[in-house]
Amino acid sequence: MPIYQTIAHEIRSNSFYQQKFSNDGQRFIAWYLRNIHQCDINQTKEAITDGPDDKQIDAVVINEDKSVIYIIQGKYYINGTVDAEPLREVLSSWMQLRDIVRLQQVSNNTRLQRKLSEVANALEEDYDIVFELVTTGTLTQAATDDLISFQKQMADISETENFSASIELVDESELTRRLEASVERENPQLNFKLDLSDSEYIHRVIADTQVILAAVPLKRCLEFPGVKDGTLFKKNVRQNLGARNPVNKGIRQTIMGDRHRDFFFFHNGITAICNEMSLVDDILSMKGLNVVNGCQSLNTILDCSETVKKIENTYIMFRFYEIQQRDRADRISISTNSQSAVKARDLRSNDKRVLSLKRQYEMKYPQGYFITKRGEKAPADKDDHYVVNLSDLGKHLIAWHSQRPNISYGETKIFDKYFEILFKREYNPEDVFALNAWMSAISKVWIDENPAGFNESLLAMKAYAPYHQLYSISILFGVANNINDRVPRPSFCWEAAYKANIVDEIVYITGMGLNAALESAADEPQPANKVFSPQNWVKAKGCLANINAAIRQNYRMMLASGQTELRARLDKAMKLVPEAFEYRWAAD
Repeated sequence: MPIYQTIAHEIRSNSFYQQKFSNDGQRFIAWYLRNIHQCDINQTKEAITDGPDDKQIDAVVINEDKSVIYIIQGKYYINGTVDAEPLREVLSSWMQLRDIVRLQQVSNNTRLQRKLSEVANALEEDYDIVFELVTTGTLTQAATDDLISFQKQMADISETENFSASIELVDESELTRRLEASVERENPQLNFKLDLSDSEYIHRVIADTQVILAAVPLKRCLEFPGVKDGTLFKKNVRQNLGARNPVNKGIRQTIMGDRHRDFFFFHNGITAICNEMSLVDDILSMKGLNVVNGCQSLNTILDCSETVKKIENTYIMFRFYEIQQRDRADRISISTNSQSAVKARDLRSNDKRVLSLKRQYEMKYPQGYFITKRGEKAPADKDDHYVVNLSDLGKHLIAWHSQRPNISYGETKIFDKYFEILFKREYNPEDVFALNAWMSAISKVWIDENPAGFNESLLAMKAYAPYHQLYSISILFGVANNINDRVPRPSFCWEAAYKANIVDEIVYITGMGLNAALESAADEPQPANKVFSPQNWVKAKGCLANINAAIRQNYRMMLASGQTELRARLDKAMKLVPEAFEYRWAAD
């Protein structure tokens, strides 16, 4: 079924699209956000800005994990070609975004004003911008030429201004490819066939390992699956570093410049490993494909896609290895990334403190597993309730022990700037488990059914706000014990709540407190020409005072509400010994 028919059927038959959006253009963008960007229902509604005075911006998605701002313009066509007008609309939005303050002032679209405030904050943290022109049609030749020109303009300006941006065409064929990749996302093992008939290659067995060295036309790189969603780089020690990275700038300059034919000689090449590979009639078939060195290159090549499609006699070196041993694959990944410095956060999985914590945790909980590597999976015989992840643990530690949940979303900061603070001391496995258990209990209410009755704006912030609820639980135990200057240990809190069977009640109380804090902040007067942004509020340190006050008020009101039995249970169960409290780990 053509992609247009697939989309048309889904937006007609799904009540969410029909009831929440007023026209098919908005429904198309909503479909794209749900299926390609993996936004949930509330995130989708929050992201869409389409409407009067939207300044050619239909949706804004801020991806914290990738440090990327996606500015989306959609064109939903039944059939036919797309001329240059939509591209000019994207270019217009790009030019206006270079002066966000003015754009926010001249727009009367409140949803856009709120998103622009969030974009401004993200740009201050050096996020990249990717403009996506999403259409069910195909570009005319003139529009294709314009796209190449626009990509070059963006690349040139990114070199001279502190505003790194790129433009991507997501047309009928690319939509189809991304949808297929999205469907397979739950099973990220990639199988791929590469046509080497227009490449120069040698095929050898070296050290009992099948090896293919190939000079591959650069345009073939656009065929590789799993570049944008990162599934192709599961074994890579780092993910895409963005267009601001100096190496990526150099790659882009070579592609866009008049010396693109020398790309093969300027570039160190790409290393790919797979579980199995076979070569028959110039077709290289690979199972379990992973690129362990080349994430930056393939992402940058994709950013320059329209230029890459046009250039001839431009090649890139690929090294394909058939590697089945995990430890050998990990070693290859680290070794082949030594041409440019691997940042500390990329190799934290091998830090001696992390390995010691992993060993202690798995000794304490043999049924559990401590995941330290990106993309690693726990063995099938392990209990999911006892599986913890290093990345999650870092976010939990800074929310609970440092009392800074507003930093928890930023993995880069946690594993660079704050790593020594968070992991410098011995940490009890019981506390690792307790933080994970509390977060699992919290996650049960952060679902589309909204059993906790959260404000929709709050529910749309699943990437941030659950850490504020984890922080709220630590505050609640402090209130119950009349201790304001220290933080309770997670294991004491979890054991007390679990034994008294009040985990759900604590999650409910803190959820309502968080909800009240957001609504109270939203009601506060705003400075002139400013719009309250829930996402900016939840990222700011100032939100903690609102949450702290709301939790205290909520707890006292609950105790005075006449619910005698619940009050007695809470009052008794939440009392902890003084030794359960310790001073906050400073993170600012």
